[in-house]
Amino acid sequence: MVLPNLCQTAFTVLRQVEPIIVLEMLGSTLFDTALALVVKDRCANATYPDLSREDSQQKAMTDFFMAYNLIIRLAPIIPALLLAKLSDRGRRKAPIVVPLGGYVLSRLGLLLVVIFRLPVEVMFGAAVLFGLSGGFCAYWPGVMTLASLGSTATDRSKVMMRVELLYGLAGLVGSLVSGHLFLLYTASLGEGIILLIVSLLLHLLCLLHSIFLLQVKHVSDREPEENCHLLSHTPDNTAVVEAPAGINMVNVVMLFMAAILYDFAVGGAIEILGVFVMKEPLSWSATQIGYGNAAGCTIFLTSFLGVILFRRCISDVMLILIGMISFASGIYFMSFVTATYMFYLARSLTLFALIPMPTIRSLLSQQVPASSCGTTLTFLQLALKFAGLAYIPAFTKIYQRTLDWFPGFVFTLASIFTVLGMIPIRYLVSRFIRTIKFLAVSVCLSIHKAPLEKSHKNLT
Repeated sequence: MVLPNLCQTAFTVLRQVEPIIVLEMLGSTLFDTALALVVKDRCANATYPDLSREDSQQKAMTDFFMAYNLIIRLAPIIPALLLAKLSDRGRRKAPIVVPLGGYVLSRLGLLLVVIFRLPVEVMFGAAVLFGLSGGFCAYWPGVMTLASLGSTATDRSKVMMRVELLYGLAGLVGSLVSGHLFLLYTASLGEGIILLIVSLLLHLLCLLHSIFLLQVKHVSDREPEENCHLLSHTPDNTAVVEAPAGINMVNVVMLFMAAILYDFAVGGAIEILGVFVMKEPLSWSATQIGYGNAAGCTIFLTSFLGVILFRRCISDVMLILIGMISFASGIYFMSFVTATYMFYLARSLTLFALIPMPTIRSLLSQQVPASSCGTTLTFLQLALKFAGLAYIPAFTKIYQRTLDWFPGFVFTLASIFTVLGMIPIRYLVSRFIRTIKFLAVSVCLSIHKAPLEKSHKNLT
């Protein structure tokens, strides 16, 4: 009797979106480590006038990743919009299945580059294929849409952070083993090939799972109307601010501004961080790169615990501010890192850096009906992609020009943009407080008005 129940429970879990998140992240972390190390190897002999050998390698690597990441952000724009429309018309699996096909093709591309010693620029073509499938720009809103529609507005922030937690834990495991797998080789299989084969198999398994096992919960358009609350609620749910009849564009715009500025800071810093640790004085090996990525993935866990802890006593908008302050302090300290232990100290300061984005997505999803949820989250993801078109070349060129005198300047710049991102959130906090005060005054007036009306009726 127990065995059938266990089998039924396991089958139910397998039909959820969570196994896809785990498999995809495991494969992606293996791929990211492999790509960084392959590019480092291919750029080892790069030379530029007036630059040392190490600075020439850094410039070649940053130029490659700038072009590669720009393609990944630009190519998915139209496909992601089309997939979002399909999602909102009931085909919820489309934004997940199609991008996963692109993941498989791009991983296969890097495997071919390594096996046949093809030019690393072949990966630009793989990035185009990945982008035309919708890429992460379509995949992640699709995952978040399924997660949000399967939860209530009260629990939505917690559910989305749980998705981020699974994503981070899978990344932690993948990062810890990625460096070791990269170093595995045989007489017939060169360095990095085993790592890429495992990554490809994980993504292929993920694609098959999404096609044949993933179950989609269908939500009617009437359900979200009762969940469409403004911004935040108090921890005990005693005071809930109702949304206006239409979408409050001020709140939506402020949330978009905060998300874009914060993503500009985080994306720009992380864009350079992977190259920064490969130069002196750190000069990390494959194993150390994996451990460094694992430290970044640990933030998913600490951010999830932060949401569970802080939501008991503070609102969602204050959660966003805490996360932004955490990242701003940690990335500022990263500017002055000269040893490995200092890197991990800086990372430890960013314990809650992943709280803002899923919380912002949660708040946005509460402002729109289910029929527009996928489109809204995709528009946010596209806005972040357009921000990437600006911060990728900006941070890359600034890093290249400051290599000689202050390589960590880009991290200080990221800290400044994070502080700017706090301004729209601070406005929302003050706006929310004013709303609460107005409601409190209204309640007090209604309480005092009732006895007066009763006494007036008695007199008459």
